[in-house]
Amino acid sequence: MPDSQRRLIDLSHTIEAGMITYKGLPAPLVCDHLSREASRANYEPGTEFQIGRIEMVGNTGTYLDTPFHRYADGEDLSDVGLERIAALPGLVVRVPELQAIDADRFIGLDVRGKALLVHTGWARHWRTDAYFEDHPFLTEAAAALLVEAGAALVGIDSHNIDDTRTRARPAHTRLLGAGIPICEHMRGLELLPDSGFRFTAAPPKVKAFGTFPVRAFAEVA
Repeated sequence: MPDSQRRLIDLSHTIEAGMITYKGLPAPLVCDHLSREASRANYEPGTEFQIGRIEMVGNTGTYLDTPFHRYADGEDLSDVGLERIAALPGLVVRVPELQAIDADRFIGLDVRGKALLVHTGWARHWRTDAYFEDHPFLTEAAAALLVEAGAALVGIDSHNIDDTRTRARPAHTRLLGAGIPICEHMRGLELLPDSGFRFTAAPPKVKAFGTFPVRAFAEVA
């Protein structure tokens, strides 16, 4: 489509030093490896560069889970092809004020080959204590239905696609077991139409790594 008819909508949280995405996991450290001041000794007068350094776990900010995150023999970040995470036709299901999101919310929807994004509104709690408690999640029945219906990718704007009050992770188990990537900690889904857009959540191509932050975005005509 012509650029004049295209809108790009950012669906990712900004990664900042010290922020907590998931309680119990370390916050990212963002700093200089080479500062601009230190670099001046290497170049002609007036020329300087900064080389940044970041230390973080894969589950930081808005990130994509691949099967390797759950299964030792699953596809990792380098195995998942771009056709499964980029320019996917998108569909938004809106479930405000609902904690346990069950299969009935998806019955009859045409999700085959699409990125199914679950808009809960929970992103409004990002970087507050409320974000971690009693968050919306998919039930095992909902995840099983999306697998059967052929969803290409499932995303959610919540703390976790599973209920973290228990030690079970049935949504991750079902979706990643079927080779369906998961995008968690999204934002901005209220800015999207219910359908008629393309969704991308492409991480770096890292071997033996199952999860990594993404710049998730939608392209809307």
